[in-house]
Amino acid sequence: MSFRLAAYAVCIDDGRVLLARYVSPTGDTNWTLPGGRVEHAEDPFDAVIREVAEETGCEGSVERLLGVDSRVIPAAEARLGMEHQNVGIFYQVRIVGGTPRPEPNGETAESVWTPLPDVAHLRRSSLVDVGLALAQTLPPTGHVLPIPVGGLLQH
Repeated sequence: MSFRLAAYAVCIDDGRVLLARYVSPTGDTNWTLPGGRVEHAEDPFDAVIREVAEETGCEGSVERLLGVDSRVIPAAEARLGMEHQNVGIFYQVRIVGGTPRPEPNGETAESVWTPLPDVAHLRRSSLVDVGLALAQTLPPTGHVLPIPVGGLLQH
């Protein structure tokens, strides 16, 4: 089983959320939250700010910890062909500078402020729904129920 610790930014402003369009090495695309892998010895708090800057070109400021999500992706559905566990730490992040742009030499083709009602119609990572659920409900435990995948909602 592979394992990944990641930090994700939920940036909501004026009824819109900042989403990044991920393009896989095979050319598949889906929308996700800005964020990614926490490097060895890196604080997740610092990682989320770094990832926002790398992927979107924007400067972010963490406002609060929203919660933690842990999911196991079956081998048949995982990109690596083996069972994979992703532990995601979700932060509420305010954008304080910069303009959304593609990631130079990266996998993020574009970053776009998306009206919240439009999100349901996008092919997206389940991480988007987890982050929005955490931001909208602010559960005291920092945990939301698993989000089932299928249709437009992907791992």
